[in-house]
Amino acid sequence: MTEEPTAKTHPFARLSLELVMDAVESRGYRCDCRTLTLNSYENRVYQVGIEEGEPLVAKFYRPGRWSDAQIEEEHHFSLELVEHELPVVPPLPGPEGKTLFHFDGFRFALYRRQGGHAPEFDNLDNLLILGRLLGRLHAIGALRPFAHRPRLDLQSFGSDSVTFISERCVPVSHKANYDALSRDLLQAVAAAFAAAGEVRWLRTHGDCHAGNILWRDQAPHLVDLDDARLAPAVQDLWMMLSGDRPRQQAQLAELLDGYGEFYDFQPRELRLIEALRSLRLLHYAAWIGRRWDDPTFPHHFAWFGTPRYWDEQILMLREQLAALAEHPLQAP
Repeated sequence: MTEEPTAKTHPFARLSLELVMDAVESRGYRCDCRTLTLNSYENRVYQVGIEEGEPLVAKFYRPGRWSDAQIEEEHHFSLELVEHELPVVPPLPGPEGKTLFHFDGFRFALYRRQGGHAPEFDNLDNLLILGRLLGRLHAIGALRPFAHRPRLDLQSFGSDSVTFISERCVPVSHKANYDALSRDLLQAVAAAFAAAGEVRWLRTHGDCHAGNILWRDQAPHLVDLDDARLAPAVQDLWMMLSGDRPRQQAQLAELLDGYGEFYDFQPRELRLIEALRSLRLLHYAAWIGRRWDDPTFPHHFAWFGTPRYWDEQILMLREQLAALAEHPLQAP
């Protein structure tokens, strides 16, 4: 790893609370100076108090990650879902209809504040409801592909991540083990995709974990489509499964029961659950390494690069290899 960066070297260093409020006010609002920094590593997100109105959420995009066209495509997808009455929190358009704004070198979007709590995935009734929501989302996502956003594929999430980690992150003491295991894991992931055959690549949420679902009034609301991309449908389902195999089978049955009311699930995609989990693990480690120039990352991920971390990484790769060798979950 390179040396830890200083706070002055990163583009977000200029993003003061004063600049945040100036940016929001450039869109015609008046801030009341009650500004709260919200949890976010990839971007910078703030709750901004508004005079004579409800607070807004301002999201400032990480420079260099997405192009304007890719961000706008995500926004259009969110608005399309809302037009079909899906409970999604979309960006707020300005008077000119735009949702992506520019201010002093930063790109940002505004959202209404959405209250709620994380869903209980152990509650099978909740999974039935979530399955219905995702079936509706994918029925719309299948209408057309993204033109600018990428696929969640073996190259970008897997091979590129492994190359970056091997060359830039993993210590010499662990490199041989990491290189061998990651190579075997990529081969196993490729084999899983080959075994699944031709799958449908849909517009998906892409990062459908508990932190991006807010439960309110006995219903889920999807937030933060920042990772939306083309992916197999099961990408939006597998992160809701946990526990031992019988438990996961029961959870899957509820999800697919609800899902099937609105869209047909391809059972062969179940072969991809552990493959997608593997790609997420590889990509996550590379994501931390690639963001090391952002002072937030050394502060919050201080354990990254320690011998214990790489011991755990190598153990996790072995466990994923074993999981990929097992029979996939079965559709009910």
